[in-house]
This record gives sequence, structure tokens and C-alpha cells, in this order.
Amino acid sequence: MPTIGTRIDESGTLIREGGAFYLRRDLGGRYQLELHRTPVDEVEKRVRLVGTLVGADLVNADSVILA
Repeated sequence: MPTIGTRIDESGTLIREGGAFYLRRDLGGRYQLELHRTPVDEVEKRVRLVGTLVGADLVNADSVILA
């Protein structure tokens, strides 16, 4: 289990539920994302997430790009 402050570099499917975005991880589970931009073109597509774990299953995303 990663600890707060851990760098995250994972792939999965970007999903949107209500006003929040999540990464459905290829490894199982999901992360809620704090985003600096709204990645509307990537929703429901496979993406690569790079960011920092800032809470339990919460990642401050530096980048979300198509994988």
C-alpha cells in the first residue's frame, strides 16, 4: 500500500462520476484525481496517470495522457 507522498505512475481507464474523475487502475481498485485541467477527451479511454498520492486513494495528477 503506497503512502502519502508516493509518486504514482500507472495506467488504467479514466472515468467520470458526477463531478469527479477517477482512474480505474489496471492493477485493480481506483484513484480519485485532483486535476489541473478537465480531461474530457480522455474520459472512458485508457490513460497513463503521473502524479502524487495526497490522501487515501486520492492523487494530485501532474499528467493524464492517452496510453
